[in-house]
Amino acid sequence: MFEHDQEIVNSLLNENKDFKRLYEKHDVLKNTVKEANEKSIQVDQLSLEGLKKEKLILKDRMASIIEDYKHNQI
Repeated sequence: MFEHDQEIVNSLLNENKDFKRLYEKHDVLKNTVKEANEKSIQVDQLSLEGLKKEKLILKDRMASIIEDYKHNQI
C-alpha cells in the first residue's frame, strides 16, 4: 500500500497522529480480512464485507492525507 509514496508515509507516521491511527487501524483490518479469507478465523460474509468497506474508507482517507502533504510540500 502506497509503495510509491513510502517516504511520505514514513514522514506522516512520525509527524501526523491521525495518519498513524488510520494506518494502524488499516493494518489490523487488512490482517483480519486476510485471515478471514484464508479461513484462519470465522467471520460471516456480511461482517467480512463490512470490514472490507471500512478498510477501503481508511485507505481513501490516508490517500487524501498523502495528497494534501504532497501539495503542501510544493
